[in-house]
Amino acid sequence: GTGEVRPRAGADRGNGGGGLSEDKVKGPQSYFPSIEAKYGQSVQHWIDLVRAAGPKKHMELVALLKAEGLGHGHANAVVAHALAQS
Repeated sequence: GTGEVRPRAGADRGNGGGGLSEDKVKGPQSYFPSIEAKYGQSVQHWIDLVRAAGPKKHMELVALLKAEGLGHGHANAVVAHALAQS
């Protein structure tokens, strides 16, 4: 029949979607949708800039992203996430 289609676990990754495993995204990643909407670039673009800058202190990387046009909070979130991944 035409029953309700339910996404499998993990199918909610990407743009929007109601997460099954998490009520709310926490930490730096909670800023990612608004960063992409506001600046028109993927978060990965900003992470790549951070990585290309080489080993620098957290606030030096924040300053770099702010010079590229990001606000302080958004820059801080991207840097925190990029450093946590490395």
